[in-house]
Amino acid sequence: MLFTADHEEPRRILQKFIANEINPFVDEWEKADIFPAHQVFKKLGDLGFLGLNKPVEYGGQGLDYSYALMMAEELGAIRCGGIPMAIGVQTDMATPALARFGSDEVRKEFLVPAIAGDAVTSIGVSEPGAGSDVASIKTYARSDGDDYVINGGKMWITNGTQADWICLLANTSDGPVHRNKSLICVPMKTKGVNVARKLDKLGMRSSDTAQIFFEDVRVPKRNRIGEEGQGFTYQMVQFQEERLWGAAACLKAHELTIDETIEYTRNRKAFGQSILDNQVVHFKLAEMQTEVELLRSLIYRAAEALIAGQDVTKLATMAKLRAGRLGRELTDACLQYWGGMGFMNETPVSRAYRDSRLTSIGGGADEVMLSILCKMMGTLPGRGQK
Repeated sequence: MLFTADHEEPRRILQKFIANEINPFVDEWEKADIFPAHQVFKKLGDLGFLGLNKPVEYGGQGLDYSYALMMAEELGAIRCGGIPMAIGVQTDMATPALARFGSDEVRKEFLVPAIAGDAVTSIGVSEPGAGSDVASIKTYARSDGDDYVINGGKMWITNGTQADWICLLANTSDGPVHRNKSLICVPMKTKGVNVARKLDKLGMRSSDTAQIFFEDVRVPKRNRIGEEGQGFTYQMVQFQEERLWGAAACLKAHELTIDETIEYTRNRKAFGQSILDNQVVHFKLAEMQTEVELLRSLIYRAAEALIAGQDVTKLATMAKLRAGRLGRELTDACLQYWGGMGFMNETPVSRAYRDSRLTSIGGGADEVMLSILCKMMGTLPGRGQK
């Protein structure tokens, strides 16, 4: 069993925090297209939620991954997708490689404040010409004595306008594309770092997303995470936690959408009966609830394998793929049953519809997930043939 009685107290504390400190302000932050990340993260850090499975010596709780999974699932109760995503970047996207492979010095400088909530983090992988195709990034960190001099640009950077540092993937040599990259912690106030613009998005409105340029940005080589040239490998490892997190954060959000749709269709009348009384409606909602539970089972299985030290690439990839597609199907079906009100921004199903669309894109598009699975199955053209 993944969760035990030990998970219940932190779960209760997190639920209370979401109910009191986040949900009352979500509509305001959505309208502003940003939320106060430093304020929210500091409160989460004080409660110990930004380092549940991070090492104790750097301020973490030292717990296993099941606690991080519990948190990801509970964040789905936040009444938008942007704030959970911003928190997930801090805990499960920008810091796992640092916690696992970083030197003691770099972890003290960057991981400790991230866990405490004293620093907001971001992850810098995607570029205008290299989103899911990570190997094709162009940002370059040239060696110059004890420093790197960085030039290039990053796109779609969550927390980008508020971040204190970015976990940057950059080319550090001209070697093979899978062995010439490094992850580097770059303070955002470093000379030459330019937040060019905050991006205007379809959904995830309260999460600030930026385009960032780096012009002759000089950082010490000691800011590198782990070995030079291993950045691609580290990022692929980091992606597994990101993809599991992304899938887990959908669960409660989808259940809320179903519950609200049941309530609305029960009270909305058409042709002499409630919308919910139509078999096509209540059958579809039952089917969607079943799909959520199936996804939950897959996520839990992957998490148990991760805790056991197993390679979860296949299961995490499947979970990410299914989460994205279920989000599109479920929110589209529910929005339809809201009728004209479903098309209004004032209704929660409209926000769920817009926010959920990113799951099939961020952290690797559906097509990339399918390619990974096909490669593992030996079904790509030219593979697995005698």
